[in-house]
Amino acid sequence: MQEINTIMFDAIIIFSFVLAATGIGYYSTDLLPKGSLDAVTNLEALRLVVAAFAAIIGGAIGLRVQTGYRRLEVQVRELPLEVILTRSIGLVIGLLVANLMLAPLFLLPIPAEFSFIKPLVAVMGSITLAYSGMNLADTHGRGLLRLINPNTVEAMVAEGTLKPATAKVLDTSCIIDGRIETLLETGFLEGQIIVPQFILLELQQVADASKDQKRVRGRRGLEILNRIKTDYHELIVINSVDYDDIATVDAKLVKFAQEINATLLTNDYNLSKVASVQKVPVLNVNDLVNAVRPNYLPGDNIDLKILKEGKEPSQGIGYLDDGTMVVVEEGSHFVGGEVRVVVTSSLQTSAGRMIFAKPQASAFA
Repeated sequence: MQEINTIMFDAIIIFSFVLAATGIGYYSTDLLPKGSLDAVTNLEALRLVVAAFAAIIGGAIGLRVQTGYRRLEVQVRELPLEVILTRSIGLVIGLLVANLMLAPLFLLPIPAEFSFIKPLVAVMGSITLAYSGMNLADTHGRGLLRLINPNTVEAMVAEGTLKPATAKVLDTSCIIDGRIETLLETGFLEGQIIVPQFILLELQQVADASKDQKRVRGRRGLEILNRIKTDYHELIVINSVDYDDIATVDAKLVKFAQEINATLLTNDYNLSKVASVQKVPVLNVNDLVNAVRPNYLPGDNIDLKILKEGKEPSQGIGYLDDGTMVVVEEGSHFVGGEVRVVVTSSLQTSAGRMIFAKPQASAFA
């Protein structure tokens, strides 16, 4: 239905120009000087011929106007609402200023033969000031909206009440690790996530490595990146930046994050420390994971399966569901079985966490 209405409206525009041009052409012969039509034997035929040529010209002009209107309509639809609003306000203000400035012109005594100057100056002045008002609205539109509604998001950001989310620069290790995909699904990450071109090249090199394990990790990283780029295309941005004068990828990452005032997103412990030394904000995925893990305190009980012996005599090693390693003193003879242990201490760093425990029977012996 909408398409039919669009076609009908386009046809009306073209037909209006054809009809107007035909009428102008038909009656234009009446404007010719007296005596110029004395040699014409059939005035009606002349009028019809001129009207036909005028109709063709009117149709061409109408088609041109219809095409321009459709282009203007598409551009207006793509404009944000705030831009349309500010430009409209600028247009109205420009026309008001034009009327105030040009009003004294009509009070001036101008000879009759120059009376055309008044409407000409009025039209040109109105167009100029209206256009100037729209340009000023484009430049200072957000300030204008803040005057109208001080509680807008733009106003609060400008005043410092709200701060926009900083961009995040993604590291190779973070992509291969895969937990970035889960963080995006849960909505814990906000702001643009930028993947520099040199990170893509490093991923490709890892995927083309001769060692099977390394090649599998690289291909997994590329698959994860393709998925998050497809699922979160409005957040993920591939940036073509590169630094030929910097040799290592880690140094390039830190340099890039410094230049754009972004936060470095990684799970590389050493890179986190290097970036922190250079005053680059860092989000370490391992730190986030450790922060949300259950915090076992000395005296807490854990039901644990002992998987293998430890480095020290009589030690047994087990793992929690989240992968945390538990070192059980006097647990070597429980290997392969499940035992209840009592936490004695824990050690937590950005590189991971380790829990020390004893079998419950030994702890209370």
